[in-house]
Order: sequence, then C-alpha cells, then structure tokens
Amino acid sequence: MKITKEEVLKVAHLARLTLSEEELDSMTSHLDTILSYVIKLDELDTTGVQPITHACAEANAFREDRVSTSLARAEALANGPCHNEEAFVVPKII
Repeated sequence: MKITKEEVLKVAHLARLTLSEEELDSMTSHLDTILSYVIKLDELDTTGVQPITHACAEANAFREDRVSTSLARAEALANGPCHNEEAFVVPKII
C-alpha cells in the first residue's frame, strides 16, 4: 500500500501542521515505510493467540460495595479549624 502525498496533506491539515514540499516528501516516505511494516504484520498467523489489552497481566482492583456508617457531622467538623455547626468556614474567594 502506497500512501499518497494527498493523504499526508490531509493528515497534516487535521493535525494543524504546515509542511514544506521537502517535509512533505520526507513525511510521505517515512509514513510509507511505517505502513509497509504494519502490512507485514498482517501476514502473521495469529490463530490461537489470545487478544490482550495490556502488555502486563492486570487484575481488577475493585472492592465490593458495602454499606457502612459514615462519620458523624460533629466528628468531621471537629477536624477543621473553623466551622459553623453545619459546614467548614473558609475565606471567600472571588
């Protein structure tokens, strides 16, 4: 598969890049080389190979949801320097 200069220009436009004629030629050549390697990977037989989402095995770290008692308001407010019996009082910032 040969990538065209028009395709490179379209991608450059989407990336908000301005390429000179020399840069366009160079980029077309580089992208064509990269795509030829990707096409070579398509030739591999991957039957029986499990698809993966991470290079390293990942285990889900979620815990069970359990209902428990929450901290009482008075206890929580006791941890702050200034409160009005309902919430923490902080300086007004505009």
